[in-house]
Amino acid sequence: MRRATFLKGLAATLTLGSCSSSKFLTYSGPEVTRIVVFKGERRMYLLNENRSLKAYDIDLGFAPDGHKQIEGDGKTPEGHYIIDRRNPNSEFYLSLGISYPNENDRAKAAALGQPPGGDIFIHGAARPFDKRGEDWTWGCISVSNREMEKIYSMVEIGTPISLYS
Repeated sequence: MRRATFLKGLAATLTLGSCSSSKFLTYSGPEVTRIVVFKGERRMYLLNENRSLKAYDIDLGFAPDGHKQIEGDGKTPEGHYIIDRRNPNSEFYLSLGISYPNENDRAKAAALGQPPGGDIFIHGAARPFDKRGEDWTWGCISVSNREMEKIYSMVEIGTPISLYS
């Protein structure tokens, strides 16, 4: 009888404990003043001034070479942008929006007679243990959901992001 009561209590404690977990972490470290992405290395760095706070392996668009030019090309942009929005209810867990396309991107796409595309984000996966392989997005930057929780807590709207080949 004691064992059954103990096991029921343990199950209730574990159940209630799992309800309190949250994808919204609190960050109290140094400010992230810039994000740098090196597409060729598949690495993203969160920086405070010139000091690296965190580094992450990333996946990119399914056609990663070169700068994004038009909608649907599967490329991840290159250049200088800012984090311009946060989506806590993203289809891909959590996401931070990148300000692509800028005025120059729109002009280049217009010269090609095509829309530039948009909705470029840093995001997690659709499902917690999604293993899609390398470079599966439509131009976004993807990390694991656990990593995205940390990134989402550290990065504010207005943070500059530079993406290099």
